[in-house]
Amino acid sequence: MQQKATFYLNQILEKSTEAFVMVDKEGKVLLLSNAYAEFLGVDRDWAVGRHITEVIENTRMHLVVKTGIAELNAVQNIKGQQMLANRIPIRHKGEIIGAYGRVLFQDVKEMESLLMEIQNMKSELNLYKGEFERNLPELHSLESIVSRSAVMEEAKRKALRYAGTDTTILLLGESGTGKDLLASSIHQMSPRRDKRFLKINCSNIPESLMESELFGYIDGSFTGASRGGKIGKFKAAEGGTIFLDEIGELPLSTQAKLLRVLQEKVIEPLGSNDPQKVDVRIIAATNQDLEEMVEKKTFRLDLYYRLNVLTIHLPPLRERYGDHALLSTALLEKISQRMDRGKIDVSKQAQHFLTHYQYPGNIRELENILEHALMNLDFGETIIRPEHLPARVTGYIHNFGAVSLHQTVEMVERESLVHALELYGGNKAKVARKLGMSRTTLYSKLKRYNIEV
Repeated sequence: MQQKATFYLNQILEKSTEAFVMVDKEGKVLLLSNAYAEFLGVDRDWAVGRHITEVIENTRMHLVVKTGIAELNAVQNIKGQQMLANRIPIRHKGEIIGAYGRVLFQDVKEMESLLMEIQNMKSELNLYKGEFERNLPELHSLESIVSRSAVMEEAKRKALRYAGTDTTILLLGESGTGKDLLASSIHQMSPRRDKRFLKINCSNIPESLMESELFGYIDGSFTGASRGGKIGKFKAAEGGTIFLDEIGELPLSTQAKLLRVLQEKVIEPLGSNDPQKVDVRIIAATNQDLEEMVEKKTFRLDLYYRLNVLTIHLPPLRERYGDHALLSTALLEKISQRMDRGKIDVSKQAQHFLTHYQYPGNIRELENILEHALMNLDFGETIIRPEHLPARVTGYIHNFGAVSLHQTVEMVERESLVHALELYGGNKAKVARKLGMSRTTLYSKLKRYNIEV
């Protein structure tokens, strides 16, 4: 048994890459690893039996034997290099019989470099975590979706029914109909409610970055890639729900990879050949006609079939009969709280205009109209009247004679910009194209009229 133990010990001394030494109570070397001997430039057999001070310069091993006090993470200068070492006394039945020493880093600069790398990794991790947290949408319950209209109540009943399944859901409806709220509600009612809900607007991510954003990338996969790689949104939402808004804007190349996620439940980070399993529930949404896109070959037929399993259609606001007053009250309460205002009501005349307006921008447009009206209230006023509403809602410009022609043109131009942004869901490229102006001109006008998107 003793011979076997001696054999293993010699193997450790010869094969180990760690630099360590052991001395007896007189400070004489008992054991010295081959790696440490090579670094010191001494023969291991020569070193054994000699006093530690003859073998290692600036050593304190013999002092640790005398004091019995361990020295951890101690700096030691050897051969012009600053080492970091641990020195630990060895006791037997309360008596010190020797000491064990181990070099942690052969150069303090090596340690500093490692610490810097760890700090960089922590900073990058916090950056990614912060990015994901900032992008986490506000979660909503089904009860927070205000309605009494038959068409919207039917959409909510479907959401409740589908939430308990793990099947992909496709939400259809115009911009501003509340598809993101319904997706969030479905997640909240699902068995995945305790995991992350991530919303991704496919129209806001450049095509060149789409795959890396969704599926991540490995270190060195492309020029400019972050050191150590980056996890994508799918991995970040592991166990939870991914909401792919504006799915019709997804590039064909990425559609193929999404199809694989739906079929095989795997992703492949950019630059990697190793598929990774993912467990996410996908909710997709679009305001486009996907069947028409399939015919035009801008959307994959196989992906469309995979998405179009459970479908919920969200009606436009103009078809939600009976919901306008309810929504106005709920939205005004939300806006008033945000702007630190008291209770605000809507007059019957103003509500008449709000009920009969067509809302091409749907609920998002109604919220902007109410915020516009609230901002037009004089100090102390608590009731929104027709003159507080935008001209496009009432059909006329109030106080027309009190302003100059230049001011009137600016008012109409601002209204047109806001209206177009609401109509196209804040997509500035579409707005610029529809209004017949360049993006540069659009950005300039948005800045001029202080319009935030």
